[in-house]
Amino acid sequence: MASWWERHGVPRLIKCACSQGQVMKLRSRVVPHARGHVLELGCGGGINMEFYRPGQVESFTGLDPSPELLAMSRAAAAEHGMAADIRGGVGEAMPFDSGQFDTVVTTFTLCSVADQVAVLAEIRRVLKPGGTALFLEHGGAPDAGVAKWQRRIEPVWKRIGGNCHLTRPIGTAYAAAGFAVDRQAAAYMPGTPRPFGWVEYGAARVAG
Repeated sequence: MASWWERHGVPRLIKCACSQGQVMKLRSRVVPHARGHVLELGCGGGINMEFYRPGQVESFTGLDPSPELLAMSRAAAAEHGMAADIRGGVGEAMPFDSGQFDTVVTTFTLCSVADQVAVLAEIRRVLKPGGTALFLEHGGAPDAGVAKWQRRIEPVWKRIGGNCHLTRPIGTAYAAAGFAVDRQAAAYMPGTPRPFGWVEYGAARVAG
């Protein structure tokens, strides 16, 4: 059974941390590229709703395991007048048909899933041929000194931050899962401690 902190504290921590000014600027560079039938994996909180372009999005589906964050996401969809199918579930076993979506969006999501490899395989499965995975994630830093601190902090941070990992690969993980990656940027977020601040964003398409 989830603890009080996991049920109530973590959703509020995620909502606060993931909607800071610098983070929102990055979201605004990624999410507007979504088009067609869109799935947002880790949609809880509804933080991305303001960045979707109605003229480009034919349908919107959201998936998240947190009931508290799902409630926030449904409220955000209603506020922005977006017809949305928002449901509970996990990325390792998505309740969707293969080839169902034109775009899958993940923003600060792959850090906290139970099995990153399985989730990436599911993203690839549910995308249509020629579909796009748009990503904005934080993860393992390229600098040895920063990476060392990430490894030190991660065991405690995972317990506080809802299984949030600091050391996971990002672009290379998509490539290993069979995607051709167009990494638009990779840098430390300004004003953020470096162990928490390495981000990469871009688009990934099924290779071949």
